[in-house]
Amino acid sequence: MLEQYQAHFKALGYTEPTAIQTAVYGPLAGDQNVLGLAPTGSGKTVAFTLPALANLLPGDGTQLLVLEPSQELAIQTSRVMRDWAKLLDLKVAALTGGANVKRQTERLKKRPEVVVATPGRLLNLIQDRKLKTHLVSLIIIDEADDLLTGETLETVRAVAQAAPADVQLGFFSATDTPILHELEKWFGQTVERIDVREQDQTQGPVQHGLLQIGMGKRDQMLKRLLAIPNFRALVFFKQANTLKHTAAKFYHDHVSATSLTSDLRQVQREKALQDFRQGRTRLLLTTDVAARGLDIPKLPAVINYDLPSTVNEYVHRAGRTGRMGEPGQVINLGDDHDLRDLKKLLRETEYQLVPIYFQNKALTTERPVAVKPQEKKPESATATTATLSGQPAVKTQAPRANGATGQPAKVTEPAAAKKKSKKHKNRHNKNKGMRKKWRDRDAAHD
Repeated sequence: MLEQYQAHFKALGYTEPTAIQTAVYGPLAGDQNVLGLAPTGSGKTVAFTLPALANLLPGDGTQLLVLEPSQELAIQTSRVMRDWAKLLDLKVAALTGGANVKRQTERLKKRPEVVVATPGRLLNLIQDRKLKTHLVSLIIIDEADDLLTGETLETVRAVAQAAPADVQLGFFSATDTPILHELEKWFGQTVERIDVREQDQTQGPVQHGLLQIGMGKRDQMLKRLLAIPNFRALVFFKQANTLKHTAAKFYHDHVSATSLTSDLRQVQREKALQDFRQGRTRLLLTTDVAARGLDIPKLPAVINYDLPSTVNEYVHRAGRTGRMGEPGQVINLGDDHDLRDLKKLLRETEYQLVPIYFQNKALTTERPVAVKPQEKKPESATATTATLSGQPAVKTQAPRANGATGQPAKVTEPAAAKKKSKKHKNRHNKNKGMRKKWRDRDAAHD
């Protein structure tokens, strides 16, 4: 490691490099093609940044290209690389789709040594001859398991073919996919495979919970989870329409939430992410495309509003929490059928899925016990029992003998009882008087 790196490494609070950072530094700095496999949150960005920057020449034009699957990840990576590049007097430019092309072209005129970009925008600038690649010596394909699929695979290959024939390649991923075993076939170069997923120790303790709840009650459950102190969560949806419906409902109810979707403008997406990172909003509603690879320090929880359909999706979602030794929580929402399917999907992984429940403004693994309603006690119950049932206790005493006559003292009846007895007596006396009146009238007629 360069001397400039060592001082900055300690200033950032790092005590030692992670497993992936140690394993790939030598091969990448030595011009070897590398495939680096490491868990999410293990420092892969720094792992390729340090050796890649070490071989660049300041002021010599664009020499390093870094491809990212999303705008957010490209901006995040460019910020990390810029922090290290300034130590070597190197410039970093971010080129993403959805941003102003003219402004990006102006940045390229400053001849940055490093360009971090999304594949589509990068290829367009190369084909329009706005970006010259004749000096490019290294191309990094980050999140390779995602970028090397579908149409994006051909875009990445086109970018690689636009560079010199002897360009060095670096692939990085948290999950292994079949195409990562066929890199030589697709790119025509031998690639050294470095897998440290078993040796890595950066993952913090993460609980993977199953919270059984129907689709119609999931929005209400998200609101209830916000009652947990200091709770924040990245909430994953499958369908953008469902996300928008929930976001609109939360906006109307003044819930502390915002959305991050691919159809938003770049400025809106950056603001949503910044608000969430700084704690101004507590729920970030997003999709797999928008949130892949995002680094949100000390994120307490990830919520799967819609359960993932593949193991790789679950790995990348769960990898947003529990990063760099911090504790985390994954909350999987679904009905009984959904949760059974998730267990089957992940049965060959090391994830331990446990049922969880929300009770008393907290998540717990203990099943709540149903409280039976109290039965009514008979009238002869004691005063203490009457008090527990919510009725005032009435003390009854035996009548005491009159000291003068020796006769039992008269027991005074409660006011309510006297009133009732008097009313009954009056009604009886009235009827009795009417009967006497009728008898007297009949006798007079006779």
